[in-house]
Amino acid sequence: MNKTELKQIAAALKMALPQWGQFMLDEIQKVQAKDVLTKDLNSLVSYVDQEVENRIIKLAQSLLPQANFIAEESGQKQSDSPWRWIIDPLDGTTNYLHQLPFFSISIALQYEEETVLGMVYEPNRKELFWAIQGEGAYLNEQPLQLSSAPAALSDSLLATGFPYYDFEQTKAYLALLGELMPACRGLRRCGSAALDLAYTAAGRFGGFYEYSLAPWDVAAGAFLVQEAGGFVCDFSGQNDYLFGREILAGQKGLQSTLLSKIQKHFKA
Repeated sequence: MNKTELKQIAAALKMALPQWGQFMLDEIQKVQAKDVLTKDLNSLVSYVDQEVENRIIKLAQSLLPQANFIAEESGQKQSDSPWRWIIDPLDGTTNYLHQLPFFSISIALQYEEETVLGMVYEPNRKELFWAIQGEGAYLNEQPLQLSSAPAALSDSLLATGFPYYDFEQTKAYLALLGELMPACRGLRRCGSAALDLAYTAAGRFGGFYEYSLAPWDVAAGAFLVQEAGGFVCDFSGQNDYLFGREILAGQKGLQSTLLSKIQKHFKA
């Protein structure tokens, strides 16, 4: 596939994402307790997640019929194809079900396990964060470019996610939180990792870290940060953030500072 064909796929997704986002907004006050299923501890799903995922997969299969996919609600489709979609139809389901306006749709496309396209759409503000490999990252049509210059942690607003089911490392997490809080400008826990990463790509957050995340939570957002000129790694400083269930991302000027603080509390 050449860049022209990849841009055609991106154009089709750009057309569809606002429609899927509007469906979410139309349904947000209609979802009732009886419509919500509990998959695991504090992991919820509604018909909205399922319907949006069905619509994404339908379009994805029309664009690349042979492609595999990893999707939060549908699981995996595996074949010999080098193409793979990674899909989270509603990242921030708990926020959505409580009518908190911080949730997103996250879609990444990979070729031979390397991400070549990523999109995170935030319906409430109608913001589309997107990137094509080698073309940079964008917010709607505005280019995003993170500084690579040294940065002060004291000037940085950071984002993270609290443990909601994997509590084994809670003490380490709270110790890290206690060290970062007085050292940075502020910490936010917004509830959608995909959107946290998109905001990091846009420079709204200087850095983001979290553990116990799934590939669909981070695939598109991590790609956005990279294409915007930022860094992405796991807590050991390596690249196993997609399936390794831990991620650190942000401006390159903060990488060594943040990584050293994380490694004091999270041992490899």
